[in-house]
Amino acid sequence: MGYVLVTGASSGVGREVAITLSKKYHLILCGRNEMALQQTKALCNPACRIVFWKYDFTQLSHLEDDFVNMMGEHSYDVVGFVHCAGILQMLPIRMISLARLEEEFSVHVFAAALLTKLLASKRVNGKKLKSVVYISSNISNRGARAFSMYGASKAALDGLMRNLAIELSPQVRVNSVLPGSMRTKMTEEIFSQSKSMDQLAEHFPGGIGSPRQIASVVAFLLSEQASWVNGQQITVDGGRNIDLTEREG
Repeated sequence: MGYVLVTGASSGVGREVAITLSKKYHLILCGRNEMALQQTKALCNPACRIVFWKYDFTQLSHLEDDFVNMMGEHSYDVVGFVHCAGILQMLPIRMISLARLEEEFSVHVFAAALLTKLLASKRVNGKKLKSVVYISSNISNRGARAFSMYGASKAALDGLMRNLAIELSPQVRVNSVLPGSMRTKMTEEIFSQSKSMDQLAEHFPGGIGSPRQIASVVAFLLSEQASWVNGQQITVDGGRNIDLTEREG
């Protein structure tokens, strides 16, 4: 039984992905808060071997060396990689800055690219990697006010996915999951406004989603059942993206 690296495993989608995958794989859980990672571990299958890797993806200058050192200290055969790490800065265009853009792209895109590079390397991981799943967002193909940085970084992540799906095939499959609105720690501020909650729910035929629903799709994409699924954006949003119902207001 190989290992799966799950970034952003401290909460939200990353935590649910870890819980779901712990039934089949050993895990390397990555996040910035070790106490939160311990809480995730407590919810996982006790038979699963779990390793913590505390890291902040807004600071990437030593990422490659640090990851290689971590892998070199132990015998981990990493067969899967799920990049759930996320940052959401809702700002109008007049308020964005280079520093904020760098943070958003570092977490969502640059970390994903560098870790995929290392895990696909024979020197670092013995070419054990089989499947990669990036957690993107349905905003990747759409648009919304104050989401320019987040949407642009997720669109870049999906572009990375499509190109790596070709470059790394047939050894590695690369796909992304595009969730719709879910209530997580990262989106709590949005959902704390009752009007926003009601307005959002109206646009989701299948209702507001949960991280557990995303985790089940991730598990499928990592499995052999998805052996012919490669380079795909899998939208999981309760039908939001196809709903053309006219609404007042």
